[in-house]
Amino acid sequence: MENSSTCYPQQRSAALREWSPSVHYAQFQRLPTGKLPERRLYDFELLYVCQGEAATFMEGQRYKLDAGQLILLPSGVFHQNEVVSAPNTRFLGIHFDFFDELDVQTEADMIVNESTVWPQKFCYEAIAEGQSPLTEHPVYTPPLACVQLMEQLVEEFTMRPLGYELACKGLMLQILTTLLRTPLARTLSQATVHGARLAELLEQIEAAPSLQWSNSAIAKKMNMSVDHAAKLFKQIAGMPPSEFVQSVRHREARKWLRESDLSIEQIGDLVGYSDIHYFSRIFRRHEGISPREYRKLSKIL
Repeated sequence: MENSSTCYPQQRSAALREWSPSVHYAQFQRLPTGKLPERRLYDFELLYVCQGEAATFMEGQRYKLDAGQLILLPSGVFHQNEVVSAPNTRFLGIHFDFFDELDVQTEADMIVNESTVWPQKFCYEAIAEGQSPLTEHPVYTPPLACVQLMEQLVEEFTMRPLGYELACKGLMLQILTTLLRTPLARTLSQATVHGARLAELLEQIEAAPSLQWSNSAIAKKMNMSVDHAAKLFKQIAGMPPSEFVQSVRHREARKWLRESDLSIEQIGDLVGYSDIHYFSRIFRRHEGISPREYRKLSKIL
């Protein structure tokens, strides 16, 4: 029986070298508008909003999530997620623990059935010396580098090549490290007068990467000089505008190569590269292999 006096999430001080996360689930998901059932987790979940808007009700507070933000849902805490935007919102979800302590065979090992609660299964949150718990302020605006790590983790977990468990553990450690190192990133959009406008612009780039997103076009949308816009963009996104646009295009190209039968030329057009040779060269620079080789490899794996 669960002890009603137990406070969740249960926490444990641990040196960073003792952190040994295991990944239980990693997937993209698109959900329709509306509220999901209230629930609790035995493990922890990073819920990142790729496109659209969402919200989470937790411990008497409503957390609003725009595209480009994530919420860290703690073990044992009741919460209710809501899809705000219509007709749907696209998420990236990662279930994990901090100490490789939960054996997950089915969804029931991650999501609590309140009619049969197993108190010993609630996972502990690791707290690094001198750091506040990651769940203390659960909403983050991760830099693009962190988003790319999460996307890579989903790919490893989905395709499950040789050694994927070790790869997922390494990626999860990098993701947690990034969140530890950027505690102010989660509130940056509220801390700067231009933050909300730039957050909206990032969402527009994510939604339509094929448009001409030059530095001057971005500066015009921000109503500021090219140099000032580029500096602010890098401060919030973690990289210059051109690199951000290229990264979004590359991510979308990988998705189309894996999930469609469109030609390489068509995919290049879709993500903003009308010249197939330039598209192939940029793709190889990011991935180490050509678009055709990537598609072939993804089908094998």
